[in-house]
Parts: sequence; C-alpha cells; structure tokens
Amino acid sequence: MPRLALLQSRAFASKAEALAHHESLIREAAKNGANIVVTQELFLTPYFCTIEDPALFDLADPLPGPLTDRLGQLAKECGVVLVSSLFEQRGAGLYHNTASIHDADGFLLGLYRKSHIPQDPAFEEKFYFTPGDSGWPVWNTRFGKIGVLICWDQWYPEAARLMALGGAQLLVYPTAIGWLPEEKPALGDSQHCAWETVQRGHAVANGCYLAAVNRTGTEGNTEFWGRSFVANPYGELVAKASTDREEILYHDLDFGSVENFRRIWPFFRDRRIDAYGDLTKRWRS
Repeated sequence: MPRLALLQSRAFASKAEALAHHESLIREAAKNGANIVVTQELFLTPYFCTIEDPALFDLADPLPGPLTDRLGQLAKECGVVLVSSLFEQRGAGLYHNTASIHDADGFLLGLYRKSHIPQDPAFEEKFYFTPGDSGWPVWNTRFGKIGVLICWDQWYPEAARLMALGGAQLLVYPTAIGWLPEEKPALGDSQHCAWETVQRGHAVANGCYLAAVNRTGTEGNTEFWGRSFVANPYGELVAKASTDREEILYHDLDFGSVENFRRIWPFFRDRRIDAYGDLTKRWRS
C-alpha cells in the first residue's frame, strides 16, 4: 500500500528558508516510507492574501521553471510523488494559485490551477489569482491515480465528482484556512465542522480517499487551524493532525478498498446523467 504524507507546516521569513525547510520535511517523509508527499497551500510564502498589495506579486515564480526543476530533482532523489502548492506567474499581469505534480521519477506530470477563487475579509484572493483553466486532470502516478484541487475548490462537489469520474483514487487539497479573531468565539467550531464534513462527504459520494493538508500557526490576525486529515471512502477520519503543531501526517492507502466500495455503493452506475443539465446554469428559477 502506498504511504501518504501530508506536510502541515507554518510560515517562514523567506522563500529560501521555506524551501530548505520543506526539503528536509520531504526527505524525512521519504525516509519514513512515504510514497506520496503533499505540501500545504502556498508553502513557500506566508498567506499573503490578507491584504491587497501589488508588490506581493513579486513572490510568484514562472512554472515550469527553475523551481519546478528543483522540486522534480527532489522527487526523483526521494522516489516520491510530490504535490507542491505554488504561486505562479504565467505571463505579464497574469497569476495563478497552482499545484505542480511530479511523479516519483522526477517528471513534471503537469500543473493544476485553482479554479474557484474566494473573496472574503483576510482572504483577498481575487486580487491575486486568475481562475484556473486547467480543467479537472487526474494524474496517473507511480503510486496511484491522484486528483489535485486547492483550498476553496474543496467546497464544490462538482469538482470532486469530475476528478473521481476521471479515475481518481485519491483527492488531495492543499489548504490555507483558519479563524479570524472576531469570528472564532461564535463560529469557530461551526466553521471547522463545515470544512471537514463537506470533504468527508466528497470521499463518500465518490468512493475515494480524500486528504486535506492545512497550514498551522498565526499570521497577522488569522489563526490557521491545522487539523490536516485523511478520510477513507466511508468518510471515516483515518488520520488527523493537531491544531497548533507542525507535523507530518502519514496514512497507508488501500486502493483496493476504493474499488470494493464502488462495487458495493455504485453511485457512478446510478447517476442520472440525462437529468442534470441545469447544473450548468448559474441559477435555476
């Protein structure tokens, strides 16, 4: 069974420090038997989207480029599938929240660009990120078929379903989500419950594993809640990280159970694909 490792980490003073630290985490995960390693969202930087500042576009990297070359070499050296969440400069004035996917031989399988972009207080992402146009690819890696989505994508059952229909056995969500101090006393537990529950539902509805890897620590006024987790096809939490510590969360994936679940609970078979046309409309009145 392939071993999954989620790197729940924190912010660092510079991109160089963050990259060096995560390289050590990736090597540690590989030493401990990991085959698939996933970073948190935007792992090279603080979560800079708390404000709108044009100077912060300088944090972005061209992809593919020297950064993905370095990550690919690391994946090859460690023999791991590596999913890395990055800030991409695609062209002049055009930026994406992007994940690179390297196979265990270091080959860059491709990029997934975050499709759903939020705009909330302290989550000013529409200022920085263009909605992705990479579709819903599923990456056939050495250690399984993986669908990669990013943070706000995790609220949308359509995205999870499309990747499952593409053959994904595992959905992974690099994430940066936390509490704001004015909301936490009244809504903190409810917000976390909603976040975890909706994703566990995606695992059940699609008969697959689902892994969310969040950051931890306080940045500005945002307290990232950590609690990275892995859910099995029944939606059961089979691994869960702490709230306030950096850690590597491991779980061994039994992909045979994915096929067994889909045979017993044949949701794909019973879909009424002839009756869902209205899903492509903005609103149904």
